[in-house]
Amino acid sequence: MYYPIASTDIQCPSQTRNAFLGLAPFLRMSIACADLRQAGQDMLAKALAAPDDANLLMNVSIASLCLGQRDIGLAIQDQALQLQRVYHLAASKQPARFRLLMLMAPGDLAANTPLECLLENVDVDLDFYYVGAAAPFDFPVPQHDALIVTIGESDQTLEVLRKLEPVLANWPKPVINLPQHIPSTGRAAASALLQDIPGLVMPPALRISRSVLDAIAAGRCHLRDRFDACDFPVIVRPSNSHGGHGLEKIDGPGQFAPYLSRTSAAEFYLARFIDYSSRDGFFRKFRIALIDGKAFACHMAVSSNWMVHYVNAGMYQEAWKREEEAAFMAQFDLFAQHHQSALQAICTRTKLDYLCIDCAQTRDGQLLVFEIDHAMVIHAMDLEYQFPFKQVHMQKVKDAFRDYLFKLTSAVPQAPDRDRCDALSTHEGP
Repeated sequence: MYYPIASTDIQCPSQTRNAFLGLAPFLRMSIACADLRQAGQDMLAKALAAPDDANLLMNVSIASLCLGQRDIGLAIQDQALQLQRVYHLAASKQPARFRLLMLMAPGDLAANTPLECLLENVDVDLDFYYVGAAAPFDFPVPQHDALIVTIGESDQTLEVLRKLEPVLANWPKPVINLPQHIPSTGRAAASALLQDIPGLVMPPALRISRSVLDAIAAGRCHLRDRFDACDFPVIVRPSNSHGGHGLEKIDGPGQFAPYLSRTSAAEFYLARFIDYSSRDGFFRKFRIALIDGKAFACHMAVSSNWMVHYVNAGMYQEAWKREEEAAFMAQFDLFAQHHQSALQAICTRTKLDYLCIDCAQTRDGQLLVFEIDHAMVIHAMDLEYQFPFKQVHMQKVKDAFRDYLFKLTSAVPQAPDRDRCDALSTHEGP
């Protein structure tokens, strides 16, 4: 769920009829403290009167998911996908100079890369293609200049990613983030992949069952006996969870039982906790985008709590934190230069063209990686009167992604083979 933090006037997305909106306007409403709940109710009323309007149903689904109504949102999404699998989002800058096909998987807001948030006000048309589980391309494929696999890593998506591998291996257009490389962003896979890199720390993420945690809590076994070199304190979270849901720090075996009473999950990830607080006692977490091998600052959050989330770190309430974030973004080249070898190793080992990193810096100057993922939210929607420094730096990220798209097509030595695209496509989009 996104949390409102300020008040301003904003056009309600429900005023746009029969158009697919994507996540961006709903996220913008939430950040601006507009009445997202009322907007969702207005759209739902219209959808009840037009049950065959897939675009409207998908908009209601996104609004519901933003409001934390996951079951309702997914049910409405399923209804929309039964009607339509491809959703077109026209660039706000027309005429569009590029058309990007985004391969999506059904799911909540963390299931896919929310690229429409990054590419607001960019001359790139987006087509959201929700692939089928049995046959990924069971609907006609729109014409496009490049394709990006936005599907996030999860137990539910591994099979469809495997099915996409042979299909995309000979795709007639450039493919961003090949499906065979996406599983490396999983917590256990990423932590294993990024071991033994000088200047980089990422504690191994150990997948553990509920029964083992029960045994540790009851004293029937010890953590060190099950996992070498892992001792308290540790952090634990349910598998397939995102955004800090169910994430807690456990200081001793006795805390496992109360933790398990608060969740019904059957499997968890467990990792050694590293105290990454600065000398002033505050924790600082950075979000970095890697685009075609180059690093860009997206935000920095400062918190007195080890579990740092931008929306609850006090960034909107405390000016000194925003000033520190502004300084970090202005001097990011120095940060990137200091961690250049570690960042390059992440690019080399993951083999992903677009990737985001949530990380920190340890007191001895190492890059502490919490998570790597291509499905993180990157945006430039923070209110300018509070964050006057953000736009210029986020524009660098937008420009880099746009430039990368055009670089892909200009690198093609001759006109692409349209025969296969024509065989897959019978229309220009919904």
